[in-house]
Amino acid sequence: MADLVVGIQWGDEGKGKIVDRLAVNYDYIVRYQGGHNAGHTIVVGGKKYALHLMPSGILYKKCKNVIGNGVVIALDALCNEMDQFQDLEGRLFISDKAHIIMPYHQIIDKAREKSLRNAIGTTCKGIGPCYGDKVARSGFRIRDLKDMAALKQKIQFHLEQIAYLQDLYQVQLPSSKEIENYLQEYASKILPFVTDTTRLLWQGIDEGKKILLEGAQGSMLDIDHGTYPFVTSSTTTASGACSGSGLNPKDLDKIIGISKAYCTRVGNGPFPTEDFGDIGKFLREKGGEFGVTTGRARRCGWFDALSVKYACRINGCTELSLMKLDVLDGLKEVKVCIAYKYKGQTIDYVPSDFNGLEPVYKTYKGWNKTAGVRHFSDLPQEAKDYISDLQELVDTKISIVSTSPERDDTIVL
Repeated sequence: MADLVVGIQWGDEGKGKIVDRLAVNYDYIVRYQGGHNAGHTIVVGGKKYALHLMPSGILYKKCKNVIGNGVVIALDALCNEMDQFQDLEGRLFISDKAHIIMPYHQIIDKAREKSLRNAIGTTCKGIGPCYGDKVARSGFRIRDLKDMAALKQKIQFHLEQIAYLQDLYQVQLPSSKEIENYLQEYASKILPFVTDTTRLLWQGIDEGKKILLEGAQGSMLDIDHGTYPFVTSSTTTASGACSGSGLNPKDLDKIIGISKAYCTRVGNGPFPTEDFGDIGKFLREKGGEFGVTTGRARRCGWFDALSVKYACRINGCTELSLMKLDVLDGLKEVKVCIAYKYKGQTIDYVPSDFNGLEPVYKTYKGWNKTAGVRHFSDLPQEAKDYISDLQELVDTKISIVSTSPERDDTIVL
């Protein structure tokens, strides 16, 4: 069977720490969607590892780490990340069906973002244009690197098809030769790790191996169910784990949602509980809320129980991990959004239109210290009450509470 770790907010929830902690119990760790716009930070023994494409089980020698077909791959970014680690042979597997982020994808991404009246706030790393080409059936897959002669012809044809973008966006796209040189530079390093990862995972399932699927971004950025159009370009929910890996829904067992004890968002778009004052600044600075990939400051606010409950239902979460509880230490009061004011009414659900939502809060008494606590019994009573109430509000069992970035500062309930 396969278990799944999925983000329940707008990403950056702390999935990397949970996957890293759980990975010791699994044979395969699988990244199934997104690209190097995502970032997972893992802290072990005071040393910080920033991962963007590599699965979070890479720190365990026994784990087989799989980059699935649903991921879009910038070859240079992946190779740079691979350089951090040794002895990857037999531990890293890259799907031959994963799509390649071409150099022109990033140029187009930046130009489109600049031209929009209401910018999405993307990382401009070519993710959207690459997924766009995939859906338009004009993309390039990792397996194409095996036949460079045929690939050259495909590149030339595609460049002819998109030549109009140069005038539209006033940009210069790379030449066919420049793209060929880029691909050849990295192909030899990538190809030894390329395989049919779907068959690999099927074999693992048949042999009774334990598989952990790792999502990127968060459910509220899902292309269908998030705050469209301010979303990412892939399916970030549990359904994306199946399409992005080749496993089927019957293969899934536990679905572990990941949420912060408050809420953050990067980029533009609706964020009902965002705090523009001292609380937002407090959460940002104490929580170190700056993007792993871009360094951008994250927007911060209170926990939104309605959106978390919505995301837990969409994903079918069997349990929830609550991250960064310690960031709330020292506050006199802590708030949770339990309803919205929407078009003159008070509602207790997430509407398809997020615009104009005003949060209705429930206020809790704050607490002094949870940082580094590893046993539930050692938490302040106010923090225990907060966790218990959140569990009821989101209708999902909270099974893990994180009290610092360190791997072992974790409460298992």
